[in-house]
Amino acid sequence: MATTSADAVSGDRSFFGHPRGLAVLFLTEMWERFSFYGMRALLVLYLTQHFLFGDREAQGLYAAYASLVYLAPVLGGWVADRYLGSRKAVTVGALLLVAGHFGMAFEGSGSRQYVDFGGSSYELVADGRGEDRALQLVTPTGERLSASFTSEGLVVQNGAAAGLPTAIPAADLQTRTVQQPLYVQILFFSLSLIIVGVGFLKANISTIVGALYEPGDPRRDGGFTIFYMGINLGSVLATWLCAWLGIAYGWSYGFGLAGLGMLAGLVTFLMGQKWLGGRAEPPSPEMLREKKGPLSLEWLIYVGGFIMLLPAWFLVQRDELVTTLLTWGAPVILLSMLGWSLFALRGVERSRMVVALILITFTVLFWTLFEQAGSSLTLYADRNTDLTVIGDLRMNAAQVQLFNPLFIVLLAPVFAGLWTWLGKRGLEPSTPVKFALALAQVGLGFLVLVIGINTAADSAYRVPLVWLALAYLLHTTGEICLSPVGLSMITKLSVPRVVGLMMGVWFLASALAHTLAGLVAQATSSDTVGGVVVDPAAALANYAEVFTQIGWAGVIVGGVLLLLSPLLKRWMAMPPAQSDHAMAGESQLAESAAAGTDTRNETRG
Repeated sequence: MATTSADAVSGDRSFFGHPRGLAVLFLTEMWERFSFYGMRALLVLYLTQHFLFGDREAQGLYAAYASLVYLAPVLGGWVADRYLGSRKAVTVGALLLVAGHFGMAFEGSGSRQYVDFGGSSYELVADGRGEDRALQLVTPTGERLSASFTSEGLVVQNGAAAGLPTAIPAADLQTRTVQQPLYVQILFFSLSLIIVGVGFLKANISTIVGALYEPGDPRRDGGFTIFYMGINLGSVLATWLCAWLGIAYGWSYGFGLAGLGMLAGLVTFLMGQKWLGGRAEPPSPEMLREKKGPLSLEWLIYVGGFIMLLPAWFLVQRDELVTTLLTWGAPVILLSMLGWSLFALRGVERSRMVVALILITFTVLFWTLFEQAGSSLTLYADRNTDLTVIGDLRMNAAQVQLFNPLFIVLLAPVFAGLWTWLGKRGLEPSTPVKFALALAQVGLGFLVLVIGINTAADSAYRVPLVWLALAYLLHTTGEICLSPVGLSMITKLSVPRVVGLMMGVWFLASALAHTLAGLVAQATSSDTVGGVVVDPAAALANYAEVFTQIGWAGVIVGGVLLLLSPLLKRWMAMPPAQSDHAMAGESQLAESAAAGTDTRNETRG
């Protein structure tokens, strides 16, 4: 009997006992995450320090971008599953991502900020990047004088020597920002390229991983574990190297390195196709070749993808519209699904669907708090954290985001072993309990930050780095409790005929969480001039207030879910062979949205 390509792939054990294709996908995903997280580490700092967006505007823009990144895979995954296949979708997505990341490197000379008083206009500059920026006022002769803002107004050191007042009351001055419209639009268009690129790519690589293994293959969970280690390895490298390069040498260098990472991922994926055994091919190549007017269906899809750049470009710069659509639309869809489940289903199907929707709702709060990492926590690190590691060794504010993937690499195997050890003794927490623990831990992370603010802030209103590291540690342990089982929970609890729709609801909830995260981040905003905080003391006090509120919200809601967990576990009503400690994906590490929307290969055989 002849050996098929699929059999050959399934029997291949040349990559640590796994198919060679896993090595291809491991490296592809590593480089894709390198590019994504490298750009993410720099984005909010880039917006506030180079383009001089205010805090509220920058964090709103970041939230709109992040929300759209999580919505796009819903459509991209459906197109790949039904028409393109994963290989073509990943290739198109990677090309768009390369273009987007390289587009971010076209930064221009940056925005300029001016202060007007006494009938004259003076430029305010803050050279450099990162936390060491100091504000200076440029005189008509080109001399630079140290300047600072207080609640009373502007203070100019040695102003009298240059014929300027030493202090200008706030009522007598006005600041204005002049941006470069061309480069601002290049920024927005680059972000739209990344959004659509992620839509084509993100939902599909995980699907190919699952397709490498035949149903019942005991290596499958181990393969996903290796694959997700690639995610975190790429994240660690990116948040160290891209962040260092961008802050030390220039934004374009950091974004350019992120683009090179994506290019490396694309080359790896294309060169490794022979090891995927045709598993990433279109479901019906003949359908793709069918003419739809002057174009084939395949080229019509590509044109449609480019057309999608326009609404992405429009929405990414209108965060209020994205917020309105999601904060109204997502709850309506969730409630509609709940109503349908209650009235159209019966018995165990109804109870499982209700549990899935309840847990999805709780995850919105978790990701709302967790996703402060890319916005408010980055600005907090830049402005109110002493970034000294030890001795003369320092991090920059963009690099603090490496704590999360680094802790995952170190702790995820520990947790996986702990769940296995507890499972053998019948003591492993149920999925609702794990979700409750995750919420409590993400809340405690913020309360730890508040303790640091209240007890350890120095005279410059900076808190030692260890407190931020402890917060990230708690956020990471919470993520490990929730993220690996999140998507698997949807595939196991959803009624089969609506599992694709429920995947869309999961992504929609993630997008809603990023929008709400933007609202929380905006609440931490401070007044800035030249990207420098006007009042560091007030900024630190505001962080303490907001972090206290969201910290207790996480702990209290986690406690409520813990109280509900026995009831939810009964409603899940799964046979012993499919109890939640045996859910597929328990051993997966990291992202909530890592798997594709095609769940045929996302569940255990």
